Amino acid sequence: MSIKQISVFLENKPGTLQKMTSVLAAHEIDMRALSLAETKDFGIARLIVDDVLAATNVLKDNDFIASMTDVLAVAIPDEPGGLDKLLQFFSAESINIEYMYAFLGAKDAYMIFRVSHTHTAEAKLVGRGLKILTQEDIAEI
Repeated sequence: MSIKQISVFLENKPGTLQKMTSVLAAHEIDMRALSLAETKDFGIARLIVDDVLAATNVLKDNDFIASMTDVLAVAIPDEPGGLDKLLQFFSAESINIEYMYAFLGAKDAYMIFRVSHTHTAEAKLVGRGLKILTQEDIAEI
């Protein structure tokens, strides 16, 4: 049930991010979430998109270095304390979070998690009744 995140390495200079978004827009790839981390010389754009295979191929065809990673997308109520309640499950199950970011849907908030052992963490969270999104769910949001 985990989803695929695309990580794109970007040179840290003006216009590089916009070149990537232009490529995606030209091929009608819809981004659901975006996280950008940077260092002095390069950045990493982490994307959740509606069509992960098409996006990865189009990026590579346009000379971007892109890779796919399994991540967990978890629906949480968009209310005060929603994230805290979710993180209590992670703590109780000793699930280490490497990084996370969020996006909003029409009714819920969604947290994207990169964890140490994706499939083990997923099984533990599902066992506690949490809603883990599939790639098909992402395409429909």
